Amino acid sequence: MTNGPAEPMDPTEAAGPTEPTEPTDSTDPAPADPTSPTAPPPAAPAAALGERERAVLAMERRSWPGPGAKERAVRERLGLSATRYYQLLNALLDDPRALAHDPVTVNRLRRVREERASRR
Repeated sequence: MTNGPAEPMDPTEAAGPTEPTEPTDSTDPAPADPTSPTAPPPAAPAAALGERERAVLAMERRSWPGPGAKERAVRERLGLSATRYYQLLNALLDDPRALAHDPVTVNRLRRVREERASRR
């Protein structure tokens, strides 16, 4: 016998281990069949770059004949101002997904950026 007040017993301890039971509510829909024509398309991997990001890297990958040619192409093909384009490009250089997508271009542009920063 113990001295002091008796602690209430937890009902789960009294019953002993129990086996998991199936839910009795059948309102949960069955998993969608991926081959069904109404099934949603598979999600893109989280690590994939968007179409615009890939297009920005593609613009940087090629060489340009004159001083305004790239800015004109950015406006025409991407619909971005030169300022917005370079903001996106600078952010892409710090994105590991961009490095995985096009390591040669990203590393080249990182070196150029570091050289310019060191001259300031």
